[in-house]
Amino acid sequence: MSRIPAPHPAPETPDPRGSDPTHVDLLERLARAAAGYYRDLAAAAAVQGLTMTQAKMLILLRQPLPMRALAGKLACDASNITGLVDRLEAHGLVSRHLDPADRRIKNVVATEKGLEAVRVIRADMRATSAAFNRLDDEGRRSLYELLGRLHPDETV
Repeated sequence: MSRIPAPHPAPETPDPRGSDPTHVDLLERLARAAAGYYRDLAAAAAVQGLTMTQAKMLILLRQPLPMRALAGKLACDASNITGLVDRLEAHGLVSRHLDPADRRIKNVVATEKGLEAVRVIRADMRATSAAFNRLDDEGRRSLYELLGRLHPDETV
């Protein structure tokens, strides 16, 4: 019986001898950063009595959005959006309005209470704030610009 050697873990940082990070290195680093952000978001949302998905929806509602657009931004089926909106509406965090240009479309709008919940959630995301505070002004500008290049056609 042959023994298969254990895989070597991916390096945490690029090789200090000067090699550039590979796509896999970048994907893993991005995944770790996103996982940390979502852990922090979930914890802050829970304090407000919300799920992470409900918090994500509220964060997306900087302007009114059709329910179908919310489904696309949350990468879920449109049928799931109705239940999410129902729950947020029951708590007074969002409301639905007919689109003035097309009355078949319902736009979801964050209420003042919903916008305040977003402000509180963001303020309570201490791990994410601490991570950004480790960057100087130039580092934050660079990160912002680089992240914008990853998916330039998408808006959040």
